[in-house]
Amino acid sequence: MTEAVLDIKQWGNNLGVRLPVAVSRAAHLHVDQRVRITVENGAVVIRPAEETALTLEQRLAKFDPEKHGGEFMQPSQSLGAERW
Repeated sequence: MTEAVLDIKQWGNNLGVRLPVAVSRAAHLHVDQRVRITVENGAVVIRPAEETALTLEQRLAKFDPEKHGGEFMQPSQSLGAERW
C-alpha cells in the first residue's frame, strides 16, 4: 500500500492537496485526468471518472482548424499532379 502524509493548502477559495508521484502511479492517475471525489464514511475517496465516448457531432463541435493546423481541405484544391 502506498501512503503519504500531506498538508492541505489554500488554493483560491478552495483547499488543495498535491499528490506525490508514487501515490498517483499506484492509483493510475495522470495529468489532466478527470476524477470523481466523494466522501465515504468520513474518508475522502478519489476515483477516475468514467470516460464516455464522444459522438461524431461532439467531436466535430470540438474541432478547431487553427489549433489543429488547418487540416481541413477545400474540395476543389489540387495538391499534386492530379487531373480531374
